[in-house]
Amino acid sequence: MNETRRAVLDAITDEAVSGPDLAARLDVSRAAVWKHIEALREAGFTIESDGGYRLIEIPDYGGPAIEFDLDAPFTVEYHDSLPSTNARARELASEGETDVAVIANEQTGGRGRLDRAWRSPPGGIWLSVLCRPDLPPAHAPVLTLAAAVAVTEIAREHGVNAGIKWPNDVLVGDEETKLAGILTEMEGEADRVSWVVVGIGINVDPAGLPEDATGLCAHVDDIDRRAFVQDLLERFAALRADPEGALAAWREHALTLDRRVRVTIGDETIVGMARDVEFPGTLVVATDDGPVRVHAGDCDHLRPA
Repeated sequence: MNETRRAVLDAITDEAVSGPDLAARLDVSRAAVWKHIEALREAGFTIESDGGYRLIEIPDYGGPAIEFDLDAPFTVEYHDSLPSTNARARELASEGETDVAVIANEQTGGRGRLDRAWRSPPGGIWLSVLCRPDLPPAHAPVLTLAAAVAVTEIAREHGVNAGIKWPNDVLVGDEETKLAGILTEMEGEADRVSWVVVGIGINVDPAGLPEDATGLCAHVDDIDRRAFVQDLLERFAALRADPEGALAAWREHALTLDRRVRVTIGDETIVGMARDVEFPGTLVVATDDGPVRVHAGDCDHLRPA
């Protein structure tokens, strides 16, 4: 959001402020104040102008609504529809941008891990965060763990009992139906990351989802998407700054640890007990032939032998 526009919103949030007073406070013309007020109204903010400008209501969703009062260092680029928020974030990365959250009301070509289709209908939470962390490429997977923790903790704060399946799925309930998935993409050199895009897809409306998937509204009466996304971005910002803390929180919320698992890596299959996740996201599986460390793969939870 334009910084002056943000300052206008901050000024009129708690009290009515006249146009001349706003202009003086912000060191802009009265005409500029009026243009910013009209732009905010067009973005869905309800602003009364009886005796001064005062913010009455914030829009339910959208870029300016999410940026308003967001306590995280991200600008928001919002789209009603996109083929893929990850693809758009990669475009922004090529333009030199950073710390941008690309958010769409729907995706028409969403993809998950292993290039699987990801249904992304209107009304879900589809976002990708572009950042340029000071990490070597080998440590970038910790950002996937951080995103999974952020989704899980915010889902719990909003009343949904979620947990994490290695490496990137957020599941709900005894049936472990899938609520969210994370797809991280990266470009870098031998010793440093150029950019990372962390894509997060969270189902909201359960209608029309596969049997093994669920949505937030299957578990709570209503979800305020604006508040959920703000909380999510704020939590992710804190976790990305504390990789070791993110790993500890991942272990706390993990559904995979101390479970019998089958991990598929191409044509190879590893079966055993998942014992730990080591930095930056390596799964340690105890097999009959000893511990095996898995850096990437497709994990299934198995019934006890």
